[in-house]
Amino acid sequence: MSITKDIRDRVARMDAGEVFTYDSLAIPQDEFSAAAKALSRLVADGTIKRYKNGMYYKPKNTVFGELEPRENVLLKKYLFENNRQIAYVTGIRLYNQMGLTTQVPKVVRVASKDKQIKTKIGNMVIKPAKSYVRVTKYNVPLLQLLDVIKDFKNIPDLDKAQGVRFIKQKVRKLSNSEKNKLTKFAKSYPPKVRAFLGAILEALSLKKLSQSLKGTINYLSSYEFGVSEKILPTISNWNIA
Repeated sequence: MSITKDIRDRVARMDAGEVFTYDSLAIPQDEFSAAAKALSRLVADGTIKRYKNGMYYKPKNTVFGELEPRENVLLKKYLFENNRQIAYVTGIRLYNQMGLTTQVPKVVRVASKDKQIKTKIGNMVIKPAKSYVRVTKYNVPLLQLLDVIKDFKNIPDLDKAQGVRFIKQKVRKLSNSEKNKLTKFAKSYPPKVRAFLGAILEALSLKKLSQSLKGTINYLSSYEFGVSEKILPTISNWNIA
């Protein structure tokens, strides 16, 4: 089968509004030139639209006219490379989706260990953030939870008691393997994250895990989170205020 027919067949099977790239089409490198010509022909005849270089979508027509892909769909494409997840959404946008803040940011932070992702999607500005651990599709929820802890003090209009309940509930629902991984990943984060997670783990009677973090923290340091002992009774053991 020619690359042109293969691409046409794949596009025909796509849903309207679906976004795709060379990566998602799994085009061999030695076929890039032929694929580029095939995609250009599909653009010319209106079968697909080019959103930007290397990114295409199958247009969706409604009674109100043609709709472009949703920003969330386009954003997702920047989180993957060669069909492997390399980045994840963090920052205020994530905390809004989690119900921890009512603010809706214009800037979306995307964290990656290996790559700085900067772009603009519609009215949405994408800026890079640091991932302390190499990203995979399996560890993203754990890294996002650690980011909540890292940014806890600075999440806009966060109810601190609600925030602590949220973290405890998330940790409680993890499998034993996931709890171990969360604790392991925390050791790559700043000391304040290890201290706060340690206090959470201790409050959940996960003493073995909390003690594994205790030894990584300077006992002379203190950490400001704006949390009282009424909200999290174990903070006095971790120099948290």
